Amino acid sequence: MKSLISPSLMCADFLHLGDELKKLEENGIEYLHIDIMDGEFVPNYTLGIDFIKKLKAATKIPLDVHMMVTRPENKLDWIPFGEGDYVSVHYEASVHLHRALSMIHARGGKTMLALNPGTPLSVIEEVLPELDAILVMTVNPGFAGQKLVPSTLDKIRRLRKYLDENGYGHVEIECDGNVSFENAKKMREAGANIFVAGTSSIYAKDGSFEDNIKKLRAAIR
Repeated sequence: MKSLISPSLMCADFLHLGDELKKLEENGIEYLHIDIMDGEFVPNYTLGIDFIKKLKAATKIPLDVHMMVTRPENKLDWIPFGEGDYVSVHYEASVHLHRALSMIHARGGKTMLALNPGTPLSVIEEVLPELDAILVMTVNPGFAGQKLVPSTLDKIRRLRKYLDENGYGHVEIECDGNVSFENAKKMREAGANIFVAGTSSIYAKDGSFEDNIKKLRAAIR
C-alpha cells in the first residue's frame, strides 16, 4: 500500500498559506489534514468551516478532515467536503456512528474512524464494512507537539494484521501524533500508510520545507 503524506495545516504559517499550498502541490502531497476541534471533545479550538471553504477553492489536493467534535452526525452537514475527501470521526464522539459514516459516504467522501490511544481495537468490528481507513492517534488529541505514546506502535501492527487476516486489506491506516522522521519509519514498518505531518517533520524549523518533505518520504518509502 502506497505511503501518503497529509500535512497538518494546524501547524502551517497562515500568513503565507498560499505560498505553502503551492509548495505542497509541487511536492506531490496527497492530502491536507484539517483538524476541527470544538473545545468539548478535546480542550482546544482550531480550524473552521470558512477556512475549509477557502482551502477547497485554492487547491485541488484532497482534504483529510479530522473531526474532534461531539456528535459529529449533527455537524457533518456544515463541513464542505466532497468526492475523494477523507472525513474521520472519533468512536467515543458519536452516539450514532453508522449514521455518521453513512452521511460521509452519501456525499462521496471516504470514511475514517479515529481511535484514541486508550481506545481498544475491538470497537471497529461492527462498523468495519463501512470504513475506508482507520486513524490511530499516536498521541492524545487536542494539541500539537506532544510525545508519542509508545504502545500505539504495537497497536498499528496489531490493527494491520487484523485487517489483512479478515479480508480488509484495502482499509488504510493513518497515524497522527509525533510523526517525526524516526517515528514515521517505525509507523510505516508497523503497517501505517498515511502520515499526518506536523512540527516534528515537514514543519520542523531545522530544515527547509522541501527538504523536510523529501526526508519524510525517504523515511516512509
